[in-house]
This record gives sequence, C-alpha cells and structure tokens, in this order.
Amino acid sequence: MSSGKMSSGKTLVTLTRKLPDSVETRMRELFDAKLNADDHKFSQDELKAAVAECNVLVPTVTDRIDAEVIAAAGPQLKLIASFGTGVDHIDLKAAREAGITVTNTPGVLTEDTADVAMALILSVPRRIAEGDALVREGGWTGWAPTGMLGHRINGKRLGIIGMGRIGQAIARRARGFGMSIHYHNRRPVHADIEQELEATHWDDLSQMLSRMDIISVNCPHTEATHQLLSREKLELIQNHAYLVNTSRGEVIDETALAELLQQRRIAGAGLDVYENQPKINPLLLDLKNVVLLPHIGSATIEGRLSMGDKVIINVQTFIDGHTPPDRVIEMMN
Repeated sequence: MSSGKMSSGKTLVTLTRKLPDSVETRMRELFDAKLNADDHKFSQDELKAAVAECNVLVPTVTDRIDAEVIAAAGPQLKLIASFGTGVDHIDLKAAREAGITVTNTPGVLTEDTADVAMALILSVPRRIAEGDALVREGGWTGWAPTGMLGHRINGKRLGIIGMGRIGQAIARRARGFGMSIHYHNRRPVHADIEQELEATHWDDLSQMLSRMDIISVNCPHTEATHQLLSREKLELIQNHAYLVNTSRGEVIDETALAELLQQRRIAGAGLDVYENQPKINPLLLDLKNVVLLPHIGSATIEGRLSMGDKVIINVQTFIDGHTPPDRVIEMMN
C-alpha cells in the first residue's frame, strides 16, 4: 500500500457518497479520506478518475464498478471497501483478476431490512397507505361496516424466497403475528432453525408460489436470480395473494408484475426496490394496491453507523496486512 500513500503517510481513501458525519470524521483521522461533500452520484468518468489515484475506493450500491472502471485503476488501488451488503454493482471477476480485494458490510442491516419487510407485509393487506391517503385527501366520511376492508395476517402462509439472515429475521417477526412459514432456498436451513420457525422448505419455487398468501423476496441479485420471478412464475401466484420485495428489483420482471397487479391477478404488492431505480414503472405509480418505498430497508441511523464502522475495520485491517473480516469471495461457476 505504500506506493500510493500521500505525503502525510496516510492511505488515500475516496468516498463516492456522503456518509454520516461521525464516520467521515473517523475516516479523516485514520486515513487521507477524500469526501463527497455535496453527495452527488459519481459518473463513470469520475469513478475512473478516483480509482486511478486512490489506494482504497469506498463505493455504495449507487455506483457501477464494472470491468471498464476496474481497468482504469492504477496499481496502487488494492481495496474496494463497499458501503453496503449487496455486491452486484461490482464486477467481482474483474476485481479478482486485477488483484483488488473487495469487502462489504454484511449482517448489520438484517434487523432494519426485516422491519421494513414486515411493515410492508402488514401495510399492504390492511391497506394502510391507501387509508392514509384517503384521510389526507378529505375522502373519509367516517367509519362504515364495509369501509376499507382488507385481509388479516394471522393464519396466513408466508413464502420467503431466500432464507438467509434477513429471511430468517422476517420469519421470526411473522411467527409473532401468527403466520405459518414456508421458504425456498438453494438448500434447506439447519434443522434447528427449521424447527424453531416451524418452517417448511420447498425445493420447487413454482409449487411454493402457487400456495402462499404472501410472498417475501429476500434473495440477493445474481446471474442465477435475475428475473427469478419471471412472468411465468408471477402468474402462479394466487389472485388473493400479496408480494413484498426488499431485496433487489432485478429479481422480478417488473413490467409483468405491474400488469398482473393492474389486472388484480395479484392482490397487491409492497416494494422497496425497483428494476431500474430510481426510475419507477409508471404503471406502478397509478396503482392503489401497491405501497412504494424509496429503498429505505437499511435506512436507520444505527444501521448506517454500523456500516461505516465495518468499512473502517475492513480498510484498517487490510492496511495492517491482514485479511479483512468481510472480504467478498467471488462465486465461481
């Protein structure tokens, strides 16, 4: 790391977005940290310029660190310490071939994301956002026996796609609301976890989709999960069922989902992520049976500070000559 250090002797670390003040302050103390004061999204040219000079790049999920950006890196760039859990925005193969280590911040966002997923699981069937809009717009005329009827959560079947940390945290919450837990995963979770959650594993995603009352999408976005919920798969969902997505928008065929929601072939949806975010499918914006959130699954002060702490630990550990605790290993085909 010494060849790229500044005259101060500190490692040059470039942040692509504004991070919490306390995190940036600590980074300035430890490193020669180059901040993004106005929090603008780096262009691809700005990313290339950054990797050409810094020792460590700290990007976020809004940055596309593709092979072209990595090819522009100087020999001094040895670490990409991403601020976030997902790494689908980084070309891991290109980074590995360039001898660049990649780290992320897993684990710290589990409870926050599960909270938002559970909020959507509750709010969509009970029409919470729709009711709020009705009151604010002056359309509520008072209580009525058939007014704003939704569906209860207790006793419903929840199908979780991706039973990792977040999927299990959602399952624990859902159990508290009296839901029965079903899940689809590459492999079954440990028997102790299945027993604790009274969870049923489905090898066949199609079979699970056709039997659930609510579907929660919690798998990462990879080549294998890109549009995992295709039109064909979405059409298997029962017309009284709801879909919630707090993982990545690219896992779902968004156009097909919007059309099925419009046709009421799916009862409703709660979305925190989108296929082409921040652009939203215009059809989704017009649907009252959809709750739309601005990717706030991890947006808590506590979560962001913990993410910053993990980035700092990863960078400092790497500088000290050790393997960072959150090193990302490329999944080989």
